[in-house]
Amino acid sequence: MSNALLELGEYISLKLPEVVTSFSVAFGELEIKAGRAEINTLMRFLHDDAQCLFINITDLAGVDYPSRKDRFEVVYHLLSPVNNIRIRVKIVTNEETLVPSITEIFPGADWYEREAYDMFGILFSGHPDLRRLLTDYGFDGYPLRKDFPVTGFVELHYDEKQKRVVYAPVKLTQEFRSFDNLSPWQGTDYVLPGDEKAKS
Repeated sequence: MSNALLELGEYISLKLPEVVTSFSVAFGELEIKAGRAEINTLMRFLHDDAQCLFINITDLAGVDYPSRKDRFEVVYHLLSPVNNIRIRVKIVTNEETLVPSITEIFPGADWYEREAYDMFGILFSGHPDLRRLLTDYGFDGYPLRKDFPVTGFVELHYDEKQKRVVYAPVKLTQEFRSFDNLSPWQGTDYVLPGDEKAKS
């Protein structure tokens, strides 16, 4: 199977040398890296070409690498039911640069692109309705970024009387308890209940 995938990768890169930057076989799937600006050209070819026929988008995901100059990868997973082959396409982008939307070629990418925007802040140009999908309309930040804070000073809940999501200061329902923070390898200075015989 890997030979057939490599042949397909060579075929695609020969047909679109200005679009495909590299290809390989990883985890039993063909993986293609492409230029961000040419993603629609590549997707149209993969969708329409008789040797490809990748007519089904199964997933679109964002990945965050904060140490890179272009910190985000957009990963597209496509399926060709005719040829029974899966393909993975990767492009890189950053917080400001727009990624061309592929919703005209794959209408099923609509909510995937909205989710990538909502969770990572990846912007898609030409998207018919790019707005938040999973978080509240007034939500500040992008929860799947690696630099997103995991704790805060407000919490939110749905208020049945107001019929909307309400932000409120964090309330602790119980007082802080004092814990023994000694290493479990060192043990405690006192005898725990049930360990009376072990200490002697």
